[in-house]
Amino acid sequence: MSRLTHLNQAGEAHMVDVSAKAETLREARAEAYVVMSPQSLQMILDGQHHKGDVFATARIAGIQAAKRTWELIPLCHPLMLSKVEVKLSAETGQHRVRIESYCRLTGKTGVEMEALTAATVAALTIYDMCKAVQKDITLEGCRLLSKSGGKSGDFQADVND
Repeated sequence: MSRLTHLNQAGEAHMVDVSAKAETLREARAEAYVVMSPQSLQMILDGQHHKGDVFATARIAGIQAAKRTWELIPLCHPLMLSKVEVKLSAETGQHRVRIESYCRLTGKTGVEMEALTAATVAALTIYDMCKAVQKDITLEGCRLLSKSGGKSGDFQADVND
């Protein structure tokens, strides 16, 4: 098993020095789900929500969050992301919204945290916009789907999870 990279020799938290690492293309995908009542989901899909376009607002929030991950998560490096994408899709049979985020850059450190932050903040935004009509909405299944680039190599989540 790999050692924790954010701990120094004394066991203290520190920011990893990436200055000697090679720049490579790095990509990551993450997902999250927002589960709600069928009525709440239909309100969003019909464009009847009193706060406006829930999906558009959540998409923008996710993109903004990815760009600001370094300000939210201690010890993350500020990154020059070349692409951030946030897709939202209604899964009416499960009365939920699936959020999938994608981040890409050419750089010295990965973009997994940015992808995870984008998906999570998009989910939180849906909750925030819908809490007035339903308080028991749940956020579920936030996880890294895939990552590529860097010394640790590629990762692909098991689709059966």
